[in-house]
Amino acid sequence: MKKIGIISDTHGYINPKLYDFLKEVDEIWHAGDIGSMEVVYELEAFKPLIAVHGNIDDYEMQRKFPEFQRFTCESVDVLITHIGGYPTKYEEKVKQILISNPPKLFISGHSHILKVINDKKYNLLHINPGAAGNRGMHNIVTMIRLVIDGSIMKDLEILELER
Repeated sequence: MKKIGIISDTHGYINPKLYDFLKEVDEIWHAGDIGSMEVVYELEAFKPLIAVHGNIDDYEMQRKFPEFQRFTCESVDVLITHIGGYPTKYEEKVKQILISNPPKLFISGHSHILKVINDKKYNLLHINPGAAGNRGMHNIVTMIRLVIDGSIMKDLEILELER
């Protein structure tokens, strides 16, 4: 069993309440637009980090983190990218992956809009954790906790904070 913290769009800022909300997780997964290597260092010092780069991330970030991360957590096939879209409106690269080899859990960021959608067409759970940073059009800071136990995803929790 693994407890996962899912965040995106920090844009160079970590809300101090992130540490309280994610203190019990085993790993943090970041869906891009990290914004600075300082954020990377802080997160890596706090918990193991799996991340992808986003469209605002510089060359150093792009060298460290790929556009896509695909891996297995427990028995769940996970795909993470920054610009992914959402059910019925997936980005073209993502759509091709979903057609040929869909994961069980697809995570993307970019929109700053929190979404948790059961995509019946591709038989996957789509999560966009919204935005954990303080830049962008969002008024609410959001992040997610999730438990993965074997092939089961459960106990999903959302944190919402005024920005």
